[in-house]
Amino acid sequence: MSQENSDVTQTTAETSKGTPAPETLSNTPDPDLAKEVARDFQFVLDGEFPETRDKIREMLNVEEMLPSFGLSLEESRANITGKLQQVMESGLPRGVFKEEQGGTGETGPSLTSIEMLGHVDLSLMVKAGVQWGLFGGAVGNLGTERHQQMVTDLMNLDALGCFAMTERGHGSDVQSLETTAHYDPETKEFILNSPTASSEKFYIGNAARDGRWAAVFCQLYTNDSEESKGVHCILARIREDDGSPVEGVRIGDHGFKGGLAGVDNGTMMFDNYRVPHEALLNRFADVDEEGNYSSPIENPNRRFFTMLGALVRGRVTVGAAAGSAARTALDIATTYANLRRQFASDDSLPENKLIEHRKHRLRLIPAIAKSYGLQLATNKLISRVHELDQLGIDPTNMSDKEQADQRELEAHAAALKAANTRHATDTIQDMREACGGAGYMAENYLTTLKGDSDVFTTFEGDNIVMMQLAAKELMTGFARELGGLKPMEMVMFGLDSFSSLLRRRTAADKLIQNLQDTFTNSEETSLFDPAYQVKLLSEREDNLMMSLARRLRQARDLSVEEAAKVVDQAQDHLLAVAEAHVDRIVFEAILDGESHLRTKQGAKVFEQIRDVYFLSTLLDNASWYLEQNMLTGTRTKAARAALNDLVDSLGPWSQTLVDAFGVPSLMRDTMLLEDYDEMVPLCERRPAGSA
Repeated sequence: MSQENSDVTQTTAETSKGTPAPETLSNTPDPDLAKEVARDFQFVLDGEFPETRDKIREMLNVEEMLPSFGLSLEESRANITGKLQQVMESGLPRGVFKEEQGGTGETGPSLTSIEMLGHVDLSLMVKAGVQWGLFGGAVGNLGTERHQQMVTDLMNLDALGCFAMTERGHGSDVQSLETTAHYDPETKEFILNSPTASSEKFYIGNAARDGRWAAVFCQLYTNDSEESKGVHCILARIREDDGSPVEGVRIGDHGFKGGLAGVDNGTMMFDNYRVPHEALLNRFADVDEEGNYSSPIENPNRRFFTMLGALVRGRVTVGAAAGSAARTALDIATTYANLRRQFASDDSLPENKLIEHRKHRLRLIPAIAKSYGLQLATNKLISRVHELDQLGIDPTNMSDKEQADQRELEAHAAALKAANTRHATDTIQDMREACGGAGYMAENYLTTLKGDSDVFTTFEGDNIVMMQLAAKELMTGFARELGGLKPMEMVMFGLDSFSSLLRRRTAADKLIQNLQDTFTNSEETSLFDPAYQVKLLSEREDNLMMSLARRLRQARDLSVEEAAKVVDQAQDHLLAVAEAHVDRIVFEAILDGESHLRTKQGAKVFEQIRDVYFLSTLLDNASWYLEQNMLTGTRTKAARAALNDLVDSLGPWSQTLVDAFGVPSLMRDTMLLEDYDEMVPLCERRPAGSA
């Protein structure tokens, strides 16, 4: 036996002390058994709304709905706008709105539908998300009965609109937006202005071509007051029916972007543009005809975050759709890896398939496992949004528990948005490379997925900001006022707050509690033991939180300026807390999914998926565990050897793993011919430029 093989045997044994390593799976899966496992996995991955997923899969799995390439900018935009009709006819938009507004109030199926669009065409997903999720969500959630006609029109595509929040000078910092709206009691109108170059509305979807209306976020002033009442939202007509801008509104076109050619992003500025008094979306704040301001929420910060909290669904769908795009890329690349041959051990032997090379398995299998975990965690998030919406909670009069639930939801939405979009960016690029030249051909869609998904890491909240938001919510224990503490208040958070903070709900609380209750730590504990896996991931999160609290505690006695420096210098630590939190909740979602499997063989395979995710996460953070003396070098070496063994075991099952994603089959059309040598490029089988 070679020294290398000897080391592998020794380290794998070290990994499995106390608990045997999972048995190696069959390297020639029975086709019927593989299909049964794929169905079992898809049952778990489809989550709470499988009928919705099947309906959207059927809608998308026709050539007319596939991504288009080789079109001009105008043709791309017209193509996507035309596809909105099919999306509307699917019933997707109705779930966004309450029954009294003409919708169904079925938030979960609606969010799931938008997520599914990401499997095929992110331009369509964004266009639909802007129209019904952002613009529609603003009017439906921030407006009142007087805005009902607009809800009806936008739901039916009779009024295409924009979500005009981001400005040239401010994006994530919404409270500092510069666009203004002054109320004129004499004419009973709001006057919209863009007072500075940096106040120009920027990157606004639907603005350059199709939008006729805009939900404009602006600083509100009443009765000649020099002090803003804060950011509010006003519904404004921006174009005439013929597409020309209305007087007082200047619209620009961003033109070509890095991707999303079908989405008409543009700019918008206002010059003393007057809109009626009724244009204010007045659910959470109102101005009467005399210019008197009122709100059912007295605290300005809580009012602001309540308004934004009503729009959290956009952040959920961006992360979810990015996850779908990543799964499509994995499906394409894995199908390719099981067909394409490269290199032979000997001239007398056939070339190996790509999946038969370990390094290729290490590229694919851990990314597939992470996609499983992120999808399961996102399913939990969508179900939680749906659950809270079904309760019909009044945002203006929430109990402490309801406020805590809302904060938790927003923190998880922010964290999973960042995790899903980062995973999509990394995975789609790696899958493009894993397919070599074929991956660079537009006909195989990976370049389209890559270009279209890239911006997801920054829109609906820059990922770094999102992770800081999530960590802040953890550090404040979902604190006293909606929106959490500001940085200066955060330094007051002390170690004594952790007693309640660490008792937080998980995706699989009963299962996790049972594992914790039965866990016994010793040198013989196996890295394959799920209880030990939970412990290692939880301890990393908890220890990072404790040490961050200690770092911030020193600022309690400092001046504001000096305390701000302490907080700023701890940002890297804040991000580390959020990353550890995401790793834990994704792992717990995998454990929860594992508990819902229905077949014995499925359980065997899924156990190895869970181990791959855990070991990959452990190795990504091996330096931290070594620094904290929680693992030895021998243990991390064992983990690496075990990961190699697991991807070897799962390699023959790789096609089954991606089949379970339920990606519309036409997306891997070029990869499905039985004989690779007979593969015909898509461009030779369809008219040039067609979908």
